[in-house]
This record gives sequence, C-alpha cells and structure tokens, in this order.
Amino acid sequence: MPLAETKATFLSSPHFAVLGASKDENKVGTKILKWYQKRSKDVIPIHPKEAELEGLATIKSLHELKDPSHTSVSVVTPAKITLDVLKAAKELNVPAVWCQLGTTDAACETYIEENGLSGKVIFGGPCLLVMGDEILASL
Repeated sequence: MPLAETKATFLSSPHFAVLGASKDENKVGTKILKWYQKRSKDVIPIHPKEAELEGLATIKSLHELKDPSHTSVSVVTPAKITLDVLKAAKELNVPAVWCQLGTTDAACETYIEENGLSGKVIFGGPCLLVMGDEILASL
C-alpha cells in the first residue's frame, strides 16, 4: 500500500492509542496525545506505570485495547520497545501504526518488511504533528 493510503487508513480509524506519552508536556508522545484530544478523537494512552495522562485513564499494553482491529497506534518509544509493539500490533491485527521519527531501527525495519507490514506501518518520517491536519483534511 502506498504511504499516502497508509496515512489515510491510519487517520480513518475510529479509535487511536498512543505509546510514549508521559507527564512531561514537552515530550512528543504527550504532544501527539493532545493532538488527538484537540481534534476530538477517541484516544487512549498506553503507559506501563501511569494510571492517567492528560485526564485520560491509561492501559498498560496494546493487549488491553478494547477494539484493536479498529485502533490505529502512534508510537513514540525507543526502538527496542517499538519492536515489541510492532509484534503485538501484528498479533492483534491493528490496522495501522505510525512510528514517529527516531522510534525504529534496523531490527524494526526488518521485522516490518519480513512480516508484510509495509502497508500498515509508517516509519522514518513524517511526523503526525506536521502532517496530521493535512491528511485529515483530505479524507
């Protein structure tokens, strides 16, 4: 699937999840969580330790998503964690994953390629915060 179609699929989901948001409002993950909130998107933060972020109850992992096959996932984590997220996303049939710049490495990219996820995963740029509104306007 071409990248433009993957982006459209990603933002067409009825639900969203963010891995990498924190209590630090300056972190990209938190900015992405707020981006969804400002656009009235159904979003849930995923965090292994925090019970709440930006006024939203968190879940601890992708496996706790209520409707994973209809939930696009934004990833702002170190590559070592991202690889496990990609594996869980594949297992749960998540429709699309947007790995923000700097969240993947060669192992992640190999996993994406070898598991047929190229049409479901956005990685290596661009950033949702930069492209999101333009993509939403085109839907």
